[in-house]
Amino acid sequence: MSVRALVVDPSAPTAVRLSEVPDPTPGPGQVLVAVSHASLNYGDLNDARSGRVPEGAVLGSDAAGVVVQAAADGSGPAVGTRVVALTSGAFAERVAIDVGALAEVPKGLDLARAVALPVAGVAALRSLRAAGLGPDKTVLVTGASGGVGRFAVQLAARAGARVIASVGSAARGKGLTEAGADDVLIGLDGLQRPVDVVIDSVGGPQLVAAWNLLSPGGNVQSVGWTSGEPAVFPPYATVGPAKSLTSFVIEGEVGADLAVLAELAAEGALTVEIGWQGSWDRFDEASKALRERRVSGKAVLTVASDER
Repeated sequence: MSVRALVVDPSAPTAVRLSEVPDPTPGPGQVLVAVSHASLNYGDLNDARSGRVPEGAVLGSDAAGVVVQAAADGSGPAVGTRVVALTSGAFAERVAIDVGALAEVPKGLDLARAVALPVAGVAALRSLRAAGLGPDKTVLVTGASGGVGRFAVQLAARAGARVIASVGSAARGKGLTEAGADDVLIGLDGLQRPVDVVIDSVGGPQLVAAWNLLSPGGNVQSVGWTSGEPAVFPPYATVGPAKSLTSFVIEGEVGADLAVLAELAAEGALTVEIGWQGSWDRFDEASKALRERRVSGKAVLTVASDER
């Protein structure tokens, strides 16, 4: 048997094509999920072209759907449970997923919104945690109109921090004040006061500028590099009172954090903005919109319309 999946193909225009792959066989601590929705991240597009994901391998990290086979070792959710997961090879009709990589989707949260949470939501939550978020902090979020950025703005505001959101244009700043940003800036123009925490997904010159704004003891979490530009620090930029620039990657089991995010979203305490949604047959269209920064929030691919 086989299933349809989006696989890496360097010869395709977007380096991705819809193909057939073998039906997955779950391991003892895995469940089999029938995927109804997937979420496209900027990192997925880079993975397709970078060689990190081999040719012919299934792409993707964010999946939501329904458990159709429970884990053989008795762990994890039962058949029929709606779940959301962060797992490699997510862009397929059926995916075998470690029980520690998923969370049950609460009632009141549809799968199209739940699937926006894994990469972007977990990155926002964990980077803020690692940076030392607190109610007395001033937090700068660059690329604030994107998936990670919008979640970071909301989570930081929810923690009582003062939040400054940086975006590329006035149009991309829409909704960020309502999401909890105290200030919304185009780039970093006009920002002179020091900040305690930076969640940066832009990289390049903006990362350098954000570093210069960091207060003593502050921290920059580098969660992305959408600019594709080098960051050139001038001489002595790193000499002075102690502050830090930290690389970021999601590691380990994410189920507990996913459960927290899903519950917040179900309660309406965390808003999920979907800036593009359509069938995975339209992957090329979604990819182009994401690369051209025409998506505010998340891009969601519909794999199957039936949520069972």
